Amino acid sequence: MVMGGLTVPVPRNLSRAAANVRARLGSDGLADLRPTDSTVVDSTPERTIRRFRPSNGVTVGAPILLVTPLAATSIAFDLRRGCSFVAHLAETGRDVYVVDYGPVNFEDRSRGIEHWVDDVVPDAVRVVSADAGGVDVHLAGWSLGGIFAVFAAAAHPELPLRSVTPIASPFDLRRVPLFATLRPLDRMFGPYTVAPFYRLLGIVPAPLTSLGFKIASADKYLTRPWAVLTNLDDRDHLEQIEAVDRFMNSMYAYPGRTFGQLYHVIMRSNEFATGHMRIAGRDVDLGAIDVPVMVIAGSGDGLAPEPAVRHLVDLVVGAPEVRFGAYPGGHLGVLTGRRARDTMWPALAGFLADCDEGESNG
Repeated sequence: MVMGGLTVPVPRNLSRAAANVRARLGSDGLADLRPTDSTVVDSTPERTIRRFRPSNGVTVGAPILLVTPLAATSIAFDLRRGCSFVAHLAETGRDVYVVDYGPVNFEDRSRGIEHWVDDVVPDAVRVVSADAGGVDVHLAGWSLGGIFAVFAAAAHPELPLRSVTPIASPFDLRRVPLFATLRPLDRMFGPYTVAPFYRLLGIVPAPLTSLGFKIASADKYLTRPWAVLTNLDDRDHLEQIEAVDRFMNSMYAYPGRTFGQLYHVIMRSNEFATGHMRIAGRDVDLGAIDVPVMVIAGSGDGLAPEPAVRHLVDLVVGAPEVRFGAYPGGHLGVLTGRRARDTMWPALAGFLADCDEGESNG
């Protein structure tokens, strides 16, 4: 519809659009945001591990542990009823575990990457293996959680792992346009602004981490009103928007030391791209990973573009099998977007099943 020279989007089915508006006005929201049923299997001040089981109680294959990135909550894996990554994996007959770290406080300011690579992730793998009866564990992580998972697998070959899957985890950060734009500013002002800021505060506050994520997806936020109006007759689309908004508003803070380490890698050293990283005083080589790896990218991801993610394929030279897949969606969408239900989710489930079959045949 054109009004005064401005094109106003109009939904195709006005009666359904009106019904959705009435339903939204008469409730707190359209989306069912109740969490999928789970059980806490282990909890410490540093992390909580939850287990999601198949509804019929019948388990097939090895369990999978999902690693949450810093700042983001585990809501990402369980976005809403009807579009929940953990629920889908459980429906395939697999026990699903999620490790979450909870809010970051000033007391956590000294924690660095080694805390997650050497302590939290390996500990979570061992807990999951023991809870599942001593079996090997599929390890997967989204965004920075995928980077933690990959380096933990490389640093700790003794872990009982069956496979590793990073999802939307960039390893060649020179191929991330957003960071390329910021590097000239860092060379001019970084030493005088960023470092003193996080050292003074000790943490990067949650509102800033949420703002940073939104800036990285600015195009989607600028076009949000048009998307809502155009899809006003599509309840599933509106539910997804509500669920994503809830996730974006639930961000945690960043520990200052970890932020400093990541800032150095992103803006200056691009250390991830080498396949080697100094962690707790020793060199960790991604070529040491000796289990199958599946590398997953979002075809529309601006924060972790496909080339930046695909680069990992060339680094895990010791893995017996490496698969790469680019699937529809942005940084969050590739993990838990509506199209992920028919693309990325089945592909990952197939990879896990193939790894289980290979293990049984071996």
